[in-house]
Amino acid sequence: MTARQHAGFWLGAVIVFGLLVWLLRDMLLPFVVAMAVAYLADPVADWLERHRFSRIQATVLITVVFFVVSLLALLVIVPLVANQMLALLSQLPDYLERAARLLQPLVQDLAGVLRDRAAEVDPAVAGEKAKDFVAANKDQGLAALKEYSSQAVSFFARLAGDVFRGGVALLNFLALLVITPVVTFYLLLEWDRMVAHINDLLPKRYAGVVRELTGDIDRTLAGFVRGQGAVCLTLMLYYSVLLSASGLGFGFVIGLASGALSFIPFVGAIFGALTSVGLALIQFWPDDMLRVGIVLAIYVAGQLLEAYVLTPKLVGNRIGLHPVWVMFGVLAGGVLFGFVGMLLALPAAAVIGVLVRFGIRQYRESRIYDPANPA
Repeated sequence: MTARQHAGFWLGAVIVFGLLVWLLRDMLLPFVVAMAVAYLADPVADWLERHRFSRIQATVLITVVFFVVSLLALLVIVPLVANQMLALLSQLPDYLERAARLLQPLVQDLAGVLRDRAAEVDPAVAGEKAKDFVAANKDQGLAALKEYSSQAVSFFARLAGDVFRGGVALLNFLALLVITPVVTFYLLLEWDRMVAHINDLLPKRYAGVVRELTGDIDRTLAGFVRGQGAVCLTLMLYYSVLLSASGLGFGFVIGLASGALSFIPFVGAIFGALTSVGLALIQFWPDDMLRVGIVLAIYVAGQLLEAYVLTPKLVGNRIGLHPVWVMFGVLAGGVLFGFVGMLLALPAAAVIGVLVRFGIRQYRESRIYDPANPA
């Protein structure tokens, strides 16, 4: 095969793979989760094998422990999160009204600035127009805000009802409970054999290059996923416990969401800080500004902990995945393929990143870049 034929073959394979993922995206979730668990747990299974466990014993132990822990977490955390989310939705109109009242002085100050500017042009009517504008829009703005917030609550309630009533959601939930443990067990049991079989099928001419690339992909992906996963779990525990202890309403669910979203660079920190400080201002201003300061200090300390302790120790700086590239990949995967796409986006980003770096190295060693190169 010529180079053009090779390129056409692999391009066609990528297109077919993307089309299959898009067509089957509603049923792929348990299989994708199972592959992720098996990939992450394979080093543990290898370690157990080196300590007098057979492969099947190690696989059974890992599968049982992982899914028992996951089930207990679901039984404990999910009801608490659901209750807090429902309470937050029910109180959202009141919170939005309080936020509007907090912002009212800013609106009046802005109106005053506009009035002063307008007075320079038409002093006779500017003052009266500014007063009329503030009086007319104050009540209308609050009424509109109440109406829109009520509509938002109704929309999200209907959306949640549709999701939980949908057959696809029920099928995915049952599949996660039933299919995922089975697929995980068999993948983990046969993981080393599958890798060895794929290794034997590599074309002998390019086997060395392919092994080098897959090794780079494995190190990049494992370093990021395992390291960043540990960072996310630590931040979930840190934020949920401290925000709840600070007395912030719905601090537990906000802390969990902030830690989980930290997997996407910058998103978790921005979401958590804005949401927590905003809710603290609504709940505690102006009577208890100390708690607002405590909530803000929790997030400042959390960011320092993540930047200077957790990320350097658990992730490192040699994984080769730029934060902007990770953020783009995860969001693009979610837009194209939904939640399954978000799960597949990180491996795809790692593969593309390694291939791009390999292509750049090949280009720099070619005669196209430097005619003095031998190749």
